[in-house]
Amino acid sequence: MPSDFSLAIERLPGRTPGTVILRLTGRLTLASVLALRAQFREFEPPPFMILDFAAVDYMDSAGMSEIINHEVYCHDKRVRLVVAGVTPRILAMFQITRLDRVLTLIPTVAEAEAKA
Repeated sequence: MPSDFSLAIERLPGRTPGTVILRLTGRLTLASVLALRAQFREFEPPPFMILDFAAVDYMDSAGMSEIINHEVYCHDKRVRLVVAGVTPRILAMFQITRLDRVLTLIPTVAEAEAKA
């Protein structure tokens, strides 16, 4: 479990071959985006990636910027990226910035995996 101001990142295989789930827990902020970026770039992108946001309780503009950058990266690499389990607070940020129209948002990881 992360401290109050950190982000834990767990990489999990999905049920379908070629699916990777990144489970994020904590706060996605300027202090944690470099660790997330390193995790994004650590491996060759899979055909289908799910970002599990169910346990992300806070995200600042740096965190949002990293998600946008990763969406662009995935699009260029022909990787399907889904953001699952977004909390109401984070969803409001996506809606205010209209990113909910750019990102594929799915209520749960299980529903996202069903789309693999």
